[in-house]
Amino acid sequence: MTLQHEAGTTTVRTFHPGESAALADAWTRSAPQDGITAARLRDLVLLDRNFDADGLFVAEDGGEIVGAAYAVRRRIAHDGDDLQPGTGWIPFFFVVPEHRRRGLGRTLLNSAMEWLRSHGATEVIFSAYTPNYVLPGLDADRYPAASALLASLGFTRIEHPSAMDRSLIGYEMPTEVRERIDTLRTEGWHLGTPGDDDLVPLIRIAGESFNSDWARAIREGVLGGMPLERILIAKNPAGEVLGWAMHGTYESVIERFGPFGVLPESRGTGLGKVLLHLTLERMTALGAHSAWFLWADEGSTASALYAKTGFAATRTFDILRAEIGAHRNA
Repeated sequence: MTLQHEAGTTTVRTFHPGESAALADAWTRSAPQDGITAARLRDLVLLDRNFDADGLFVAEDGGEIVGAAYAVRRRIAHDGDDLQPGTGWIPFFFVVPEHRRRGLGRTLLNSAMEWLRSHGATEVIFSAYTPNYVLPGLDADRYPAASALLASLGFTRIEHPSAMDRSLIGYEMPTEVRERIDTLRTEGWHLGTPGDDDLVPLIRIAGESFNSDWARAIREGVLGGMPLERILIAKNPAGEVLGWAMHGTYESVIERFGPFGVLPESRGTGLGKVLLHLTLERMTALGAHSAWFLWADEGSTASALYAKTGFAATRTFDILRAEIGAHRNA
């Protein structure tokens, strides 16, 4: 269905099957430093359990895709039975360079926001959508025009996470960490790969004490064939799982670190440092040349630990929110 005509021949409409390759190509031309393949677009967007083609708005000019904006709402609850009916997400939007400064980005975003509003959303988050996102938010340094456009539409920053990286070339576990590991193992701690039965408490603490999406990621990763050697757990002499660290969880990228967590009662004991270094050592043994992740909360204890371990922030992101009110026909 044609939704709106721009100047010239540009038309904004909803996504048609068979367009994923052209859509991925337009995305990559629009954001060459954050490009995407058709297969990755399929996995993260088209096969997402909440995907609705009516929420994916495509700009077409002369038969060529020149922009898009994607709106998504929960049709399957992320945790329990909460569909978050008042919230919608815009995980991405883009316009190819030669079609910018014509109001097309604004038209695409307005179409996405109105679609969410029509389904009951009163707020929109950019981007921070789980379970699937490409980037956690907007890199305002890399995309200043997009930042200005979103601000003009009422979006304001609610979080400011950082992506961090560390080279693993020449990595060697510090002596004091190795000694701490040896001491804990002598005391009866298990520090290493989980057994099958350890997955039950691991997934439980991940979901109950940290983030329900982490529990999902672990469960789906294992069911999808992720080797258990990518997970390192800390289990005390009483057999209680108190923390874990892992890599290769998302999209099977072995250099992507996380998720990682230590229960509150065990923080400040050095257990997090032990798990982090055990995982870096494991990643190095598997041939990874670096360790990276997309999301460390600004000023958090975890980000401080990463910095002390040699990670450095490589990008920062703005997670944005806008109130959109009730649908005008409600």
